[in-house]
Amino acid sequence: MLVVAAALLDGSGRALMHCRPLDKHHGGLWEFPGGKVDENESPADALCRELHEELGIAVDPGDLDPLSFVAGPPPRGATAPIVILLYTCRRWTGAPHAIEGEGIAWCDRAGCEALDLAPLDRVLLAQPQSERLFHSFEK
Repeated sequence: MLVVAAALLDGSGRALMHCRPLDKHHGGLWEFPGGKVDENESPADALCRELHEELGIAVDPGDLDPLSFVAGPPPRGATAPIVILLYTCRRWTGAPHAIEGEGIAWCDRAGCEALDLAPLDRVLLAQPQSERLFHSFEK
């Protein structure tokens, strides 16, 4: 199962985190926003669609930069392992707000680490390349 996620970066060393809907797998846990890639959909197009559905923002696929990936066991009720592709995004249109899920939060590295993260998001955050998420850059 291919899943895409975005580290939306605000330019001051913070990333946007999203709390999963309570009625879904890992409900109530925090994650980088995103979702499943549909059949015949590119990962970048899927991520743009998911960010619009979950957060109400518009993202151009050209503003997504691949950062890392992680693989894990199949989620509950699935048979295929899960692979999450994590992208960074510094430019979007609109103000992110939680359309799906329990809320959002802008967090620095310590704030992200303090959240009750979904297991694979914790792995993504622990990877060495994630250090680049928390440096200050202009949006």
